[in-house]
Amino acid sequence: MVPWALLLCSLPLSALAKPSKTLGVSPDLLSKYVPITKTNTWKCLDGSNEIPWDFVNDDSCDCPDGSDEPGTAACPDNRFYCQNEGHIGAFIPSSRVNDGLCESQCCDGSDEQPGVCPNLCKEIGETYRTKRDAELKIQRAGAKIRSSYIAFAHQEKKRLQGEVERLGEEIKVKEKEVDRLQDIADKTESLSQAALEHKKESPLYKSLIIHNNALKSLQREHKKHLEREKALGEILDALRTGYNPNYQDMAVLEAVRGWEELAKLPHINDVGKDNEAAAETSESETAVETEQPLEEGMWTEGQIEHQLDGLLNTDYLSLILEHEEHIHGPQEGSILFELAAYLPDSFIPAYEDFKDTLVSWLQKFGIVHGDGGAGDSSRAQQAYNDAKNELERMKVDLDTKENDVKEIFNVHGFGAKGEWKKLDGTCLEKDTGDYTYEVCLFNEVKQKPNNGGTTFSLGKFESWNPSPGVQPGQPEYYQKQVYKHGTRCWNGPERNVVLLLTCGVENAILTVQELEKCEYEFTGTSPALCLPPDEDKKNGNGNGNKDEL
Repeated sequence: MVPWALLLCSLPLSALAKPSKTLGVSPDLLSKYVPITKTNTWKCLDGSNEIPWDFVNDDSCDCPDGSDEPGTAACPDNRFYCQNEGHIGAFIPSSRVNDGLCESQCCDGSDEQPGVCPNLCKEIGETYRTKRDAELKIQRAGAKIRSSYIAFAHQEKKRLQGEVERLGEEIKVKEKEVDRLQDIADKTESLSQAALEHKKESPLYKSLIIHNNALKSLQREHKKHLEREKALGEILDALRTGYNPNYQDMAVLEAVRGWEELAKLPHINDVGKDNEAAAETSESETAVETEQPLEEGMWTEGQIEHQLDGLLNTDYLSLILEHEEHIHGPQEGSILFELAAYLPDSFIPAYEDFKDTLVSWLQKFGIVHGDGGAGDSSRAQQAYNDAKNELERMKVDLDTKENDVKEIFNVHGFGAKGEWKKLDGTCLEKDTGDYTYEVCLFNEVKQKPNNGGTTFSLGKFESWNPSPGVQPGQPEYYQKQVYKHGTRCWNGPERNVVLLLTCGVENAILTVQELEKCEYEFTGTSPALCLPPDEDKKNGNGNGNKDEL
């Protein structure tokens, strides 16, 4: 008789091994795989049946939901959980359990009988963690850059809102100026050349012209002195930082000290050269604070630099006309032209006809001169037209800036946090040998030959990810850009580009492929896609708070 021990040893290993009752159970369900103590039974997870505890993982499906066989392939459509200690747990279909094949998702080999598959979780886990650490490093660095992009968007919105407010005020002023210039143009058109020349002979007009010429001369001399002062300052700065005090050259020392006092700079020997810039800034600020206040009406340096040219271009003849209107001066013409103000309304049409006939005969016989003020009238009209065109340009500019403010945090455009605004118009290039591909974000993609030839448009920005199920604002929404309606291929369709983006510390194009005729796929990276890692957010180390500036 063969001993029972020898018989048992001759049996296959699979016949001897019984799976653990919790084999294949995910961690969140482990607490439910415990027998009822009194009866040593177990309830199916759906509550439909109560079975003996020994029936769990016995390779026979007893529960309608298959929950009694988490570690075998007995129940269809089940999932087996690989613990993968030392790596990351994973699910596989239960149909792959005990099929004799080592699944890559189960690096611990728990889906097969012991000894069939080696446990590689330690090596795989170390490789994974090394790779993951590198990815987290990139993600964290990219998230910091993304945070700066978001800060830029808030600053840009603030700047644009300031521009909108400034333009709104300027438009109000310009509208008044347009009305004033229109009134001047109308008045100038009705004046004769002789009347205009007469006004130019007024002492006030001549005095204004003299003042204008004097200001132009002062401006010219002022610019010459500024240039000379700048050149002398550069010479003295070079002397101050480069001279050797050990030579005891008193003339040089006196010049340096004199320049330091005049320019409000610290003594070169009293501060380190590394701290000089900060010290000079501090001294400069002190100098500004101690400047004497300007008298009322006096111009600042900035006004002299930026507004003097506008003052010098004043139309003084128009100013004279406004002056006369302001002081209610006598109207142009004789009593003949003022008489209408004293006539009943019923007589005015007949009076106007008589006046026109009389003036026509007087001009014909040379008694009065015809309207010779076309030149001045056209200048006044041109000034009005220029101001009106400038007003229209300012209104268009205002509309554009108001729209730009709205678009900064548009989820369909630069993102809900404005993280893409910084990259608006940023151009990225990829040299592939024969061609250089240029992607100007939110604008256009071009194919430029490196050895001469024609540059083709591959498409203009159309939208973010249009895939079904992808919602605006989700991270995957911003992982794809679509550029359409590029130059048509010869005997083919228009060129189009799909740009696939991932998180990276640089804005770069990585690959270029022509998947089909005139259909291109680009891949690239951008910090704008780098969200703070989840563990950083949980630990309070992420920059998620910075996003909400």
